Amino acid sequence: MATTNPFLQLAVLRADLERVEAELAAAVRAEDPFLTELASHLIRAGGKRVRPTLTLVAAGTRSATLTPASQAAVLGAVSVELVHLGSLYHDDVMDDATTRRTVESVNARWGNLRAILAGDYLLAKASEIAASLGTEVAGLLAATIGRLCEGQVLELEWAFDLRRSEESYFTSIAGKTASLLSTACRVGALVADLPRSQVDALSAFGHAYGMAFQIIDDVLDLVATEVELGKPAGHDLVEGVYTLPVIRALAGDAGPALRAHLGAPLDRAALDEAIAVVRDSGAVEASLATARSYADDARRAIEPFATTEAGAALVAATEALLASVTSVAPR
Repeated sequence: MATTNPFLQLAVLRADLERVEAELAAAVRAEDPFLTELASHLIRAGGKRVRPTLTLVAAGTRSATLTPASQAAVLGAVSVELVHLGSLYHDDVMDDATTRRTVESVNARWGNLRAILAGDYLLAKASEIAASLGTEVAGLLAATIGRLCEGQVLELEWAFDLRRSEESYFTSIAGKTASLLSTACRVGALVADLPRSQVDALSAFGHAYGMAFQIIDDVLDLVATEVELGKPAGHDLVEGVYTLPVIRALAGDAGPALRAHLGAPLDRAALDEAIAVVRDSGAVEASLATARSYADDARRAIEPFATTEAGAALVAATEALLASVTSVAPR
């Protein structure tokens, strides 16, 4: 929803994120000014910067108190954010999206071909930066890009299919969302040279946090307004992407009423009716309960860091994630 970052109350992280912004701008600066404009479009639009923040905070668990990040941690943060941005460019082409982060999407402004190439460029720059951080980070980022693709393809395979299962949904979001959030934490832990057990714990946090993050995002698509989201509400239903609340509504008493609207593209009236059915079915509340379960997993994963300022910040971020949906979800 709103482009806020719960970590920004920490002065040291605000300063580190300013360094990330500067490095992001530098990373996409090409000899061709037009390519620079394309590649920096969403960087200039801002965003929560959740993934780079997780990298910085994961690296910060090395000491009891957060201190300014190393240059390696900043570059690791840049690399994961560039992967995220590159995936957004490609997502917007697939969705024929017209806006992103309240600004005109790259594909809407300059066309699909340029958007695809710019997205490829961002992924290439991410890989170049990751390679400078060592073979393990480079291999990890490459594998993560593959998982992002796998998760997205699986989602596309089930488009407009009323038989989509919860298993398919969870597998898809583990790839398209949780994998990069887990990698963001793992990169931070690796560049900080943490013990392997701590690297794995932070990676597990990122995965669980990412699963909760995507479920909540999918709930918000059904219960929040376009102003709150910064993009059209109900977008997933329009694209035939049936997320956890929809899958659970279809499996319950509301199933027959919902099937009457789904399985094909929707007009505005049908979309509004379908959203109302899902909201009234109890599936939103059930989905939020699953998100809370993943959030609990995330908190348990970082118990070894409970006495550190970074660990406390990760717990606070998890609580803020759950709070983000409280004011708009039906009760």
